[in-house]
Amino acid sequence: MNVNVYDFDNTIYDGETLVDFILYYVRRDIRIWKYIPKLIVIAIKDAFHLFNIEEAINAYASFLEGYYVNLNDIEDSVVDFWNKNQKKIKPWYAEVRKENDIVVSGTTDFILDEIMKRMDIKNYVGSSIDKKTGKFTRLCFLENKVKIFRELYPECHIENFYTDSMNDRAMMDIAENVYFVKGDKITKIK
Repeated sequence: MNVNVYDFDNTIYDGETLVDFILYYVRRDIRIWKYIPKLIVIAIKDAFHLFNIEEAINAYASFLEGYYVNLNDIEDSVVDFWNKNQKKIKPWYAEVRKENDIVVSGTTDFILDEIMKRMDIKNYVGSSIDKKTGKFTRLCFLENKVKIFRELYPECHIENFYTDSMNDRAMMDIAENVYFVKGDKITKIK
């Protein structure tokens, strides 16, 4: 089956979901402040593609294991977060959307679940974190995106892939057509 596949952050969503979610908590919970310097370093390394998968897991580990596991109201916070940030979904996506679209994102699934439900996107995968330990059970990043995509959607052929980042080179390699998204400008690069 031919499908269109989309990255989420800076592709469909105007921004980095995890950064925006952390900023959401910065205004609400002083406990997150001690993680801000390390999170800034992580954001810079991610922006300049300076991570491999193992380094990404290690970089996020102390934040997830020290902060995330202690959040009691995460489900309510995710709903409130999307109430405030759903407006950042780029309008172009509604114009090209198809019923069988697949979103493959590094964003954690506990954040994606709510917005995918609101957008009526049934096929998506993100990174997963064990709520009790804060450890990644699945990191949907770099070449892992291809591995996870093939495991979950083995019968699908990527006709069109949309992304904002060369971090998605592995996904680009298996797609028939590739579109690079910068803001609302979409350019075919393959």
